[in-house]
Amino acid sequence: MRAGMSPRPLSDKGIGQMAGKKGKKSAQDPQNRVVARHKKASRLFDFLETLEAGISLTGSEIKSIRAGRVSFKDSYAYFKGGEAYLTGVHISRYENAVYTGHEPERDRKLLLHKREIEAWRGRSQEKGLTVIPTRLYLKDGKAKVELALAKGKKIYDRREDLKRRTMERETAREIARHRK
Repeated sequence: MRAGMSPRPLSDKGIGQMAGKKGKKSAQDPQNRVVARHKKASRLFDFLETLEAGISLTGSEIKSIRAGRVSFKDSYAYFKGGEAYLTGVHISRYENAVYTGHEPERDRKLLLHKREIEAWRGRSQEKGLTVIPTRLYLKDGKAKVELALAKGKKIYDRREDLKRRTMERETAREIARHRK
């Protein structure tokens, strides 16, 4: 320490917490952020189980993902030859990529353990079940996709959900109005 300088004051946090961030990453951490969500999935499907998987990507694809240019319109996962693939996910072309860009809707290989692939293959072959992506996010700089084993909702199930949400909204309004 140079002459005339006072030592840095300690905060209430203590020395261990001042040294650096440790522990869980926050939702606002740029290294752990959600890039895209499958917005219609919760309306169209009931989720039974979820799983995190890595994705095999090219350089221009990861740059497009970081820019948030992803759409899940009619996407799903399928199993072929002991491997899992994600199809229907649209990752837009990266503007600054050279002529060797990527195909926006190509099938992408999912990075899973063999035991996970076999377990989910068996479960997805049950009648009425499918594997769909629910969100795409960056975790420690790597792209991850959350997969859900889902069962399609019938039209009357969707109507029931709509009625329930409407009732909850009206109840919340009435409670807020009486508090004023």
